[in-house]
Amino acid sequence: MSADRPLLGIALMLGFCIVAPIGDAFAKLIGQTMPLGAMLFLRFLVQVILLFPFIALGVRPWRLSPRATWFCFLRTLLHITGIGFMFTALQYIPLADAIAIAFVLPFINLLLGRLLLGEDVGIMRFAACLVGFLGTLLVVQPSFAAVGWPALLPLGVAVTFSFFMLITRHIAQETDPIGLQFVSGLMALGLLLPPLFLGQFVSLPIVQWPSPSAYEWSLIIGVGIAGTLAHLLMTWSLRFAPSATVTPVQYVEIPLAGLVGLLVFADWPNPLAILGMAVTISAGLFILFVERAKHRRQPANRQQQPARQTAAE
Repeated sequence: MSADRPLLGIALMLGFCIVAPIGDAFAKLIGQTMPLGAMLFLRFLVQVILLFPFIALGVRPWRLSPRATWFCFLRTLLHITGIGFMFTALQYIPLADAIAIAFVLPFINLLLGRLLLGEDVGIMRFAACLVGFLGTLLVVQPSFAAVGWPALLPLGVAVTFSFFMLITRHIAQETDPIGLQFVSGLMALGLLLPPLFLGQFVSLPIVQWPSPSAYEWSLIIGVGIAGTLAHLLMTWSLRFAPSATVTPVQYVEIPLAGLVGLLVFADWPNPLAILGMAVTISAGLFILFVERAKHRRQPANRQQQPARQTAAE
């Protein structure tokens, strides 16, 4: 098993924060013309196509143990559900608002990591995540007043991805990230294909199959590439650090999403939402500084321990 390397895990999660909003922007654009079922299917199809060369050439292992296969199946169900919630929410609310509301995730993930995995949390990280959660509530209020229940969909994203990250952390040490994403993509295609097939015989818009234009194909390919890369970065980050350490770093995604939303959609968040984002960002940065200070102290403690043992002898 790989030893925890918190700073590497943090760096990989920062990469996720850069790539994920770009993929969400593609999804917001394509969601205006393409049904959700087809979007999800094509997104995972692109993921499988991108990763297949690594598997076909034997560069990366992909076979999972029965235990890991079961957890991968649960992870895939959560992945489809979480992405579906987010793709839907993006059609109603600004990109930055959707991502900021979903940042109730660190609070949920913190509790799950402590209760189910026994991960060390600490009072300062717990307090910072609680403050970040309160900031998230400030973002929810104006969005809910404007569009109603769709503003709550990112909360569904937070719940599903909390369990998604928990399962990922649980099997990350025994699986290859690329192999795991490849198998997960195949499972997703298998789960999505039957509803899409039935959608050709029933009048249910969400599972209708469209005829994408060249522009729509470019967007869906962008969604697939960004989504695949983002979740590989997330999986790698959880391979090297506990979820309680890397999850709060995702707060950095909020201002990046705001920048992407402003440049692509000319979305400017409500003042109350901006206040909430500032609170959550501050809480996330505080977590990062605490982790860096803790990491610096560890080498000093390891150096001092042999000296104390020698003196005792």
